[in-house]
Amino acid sequence: MNNKLTIVVPCYNEEQVLPETVKELGSVLEKMISDNKIDSSSKILFVNDGSMDKTWDLIEKYEEKYNYVTGLKFTRNYGHQNALFAGMKVAAKKSNLIITIDADLQDDVNAIPKMVDKYLEGYDVVYGVRNSRDTDTFFKRKTALAFYEIMRKMGVELIPDSADYRLLSKRTTEGLLDFSERNLFLRGMVPLVGYRSAKVYYARKERFAGKSKYPLKKMLKFATNGITSFSTVPIKMIMGLGILIVSVGIILFIYSLIMKFTHHTSGGWTSLIISIWLLGGVQLISLSVIGEYIGKIFTEVKRRPRYRIEKDDYTKKN
Repeated sequence: MNNKLTIVVPCYNEEQVLPETVKELGSVLEKMISDNKIDSSSKILFVNDGSMDKTWDLIEKYEEKYNYVTGLKFTRNYGHQNALFAGMKVAAKKSNLIITIDADLQDDVNAIPKMVDKYLEGYDVVYGVRNSRDTDTFFKRKTALAFYEIMRKMGVELIPDSADYRLLSKRTTEGLLDFSERNLFLRGMVPLVGYRSAKVYYARKERFAGKSKYPLKKMLKFATNGITSFSTVPIKMIMGLGILIVSVGIILFIYSLIMKFTHHTSGGWTSLIISIWLLGGVQLISLSVIGEYIGKIFTEVKRRPRYRIEKDDYTKKN
């Protein structure tokens, strides 16, 4: 059988949840092996993204205990998207299919066999899609819907309610790895690779243990990165805003001339101050949007490595 599966799991300070993660993923993996769905050499690859707790110690402990557990250790924290990318890059050398899932067990591991079934039916990409957002707060639910709607209007192809829980075939993974950009937004990049895709729906659960690695500030940064990595619409909007302001200015200029010639002029201190503050705010916002794009160009042209691997136990075990 050539259906070797590697489950890539990025980890950052996950010592509280890791024992349960190994237990649940291991159970699913063993069941699929016994059912002859996947090869007996299939693995779980934990990518330690510069954890400050005992995450790596636990990974090494489980590597000794279970043959299917392997680890990849970064020299420092490089971020969730880079951890996923590194795991896929290492796993693609030996695997026929790769599944990525977070360590917090919010994504239902029981959807994994269904994803593999879709792969066996001939699909190269299988997205794990939430069937509801009942576990989210009202604010997070509304902002998530707004984000997907904004991305859709900007022409970015995303799978709504699907994050980084997905299955990729070997050729899809290799196609994804050909993308050379440093500003990674994988949920937007995967659809660009193409190939036949399917969806598996599941109910998202509460985090098993530990704290969320995506507080509001980080989610906003992630959303901004997604928008500016895939669309130039914000820059075009600045031009539209500029045309609008110039049009308003012309109208006000004509109005002022009319008032002057009809002798209805009066003191305009308030309107002047409001105009200054309004235009100043617009200019600062416009500069910050342009600066975001320039910052991305700055990052890309330096071509620095996305990450540095300190230890690769996956390759040793394969």
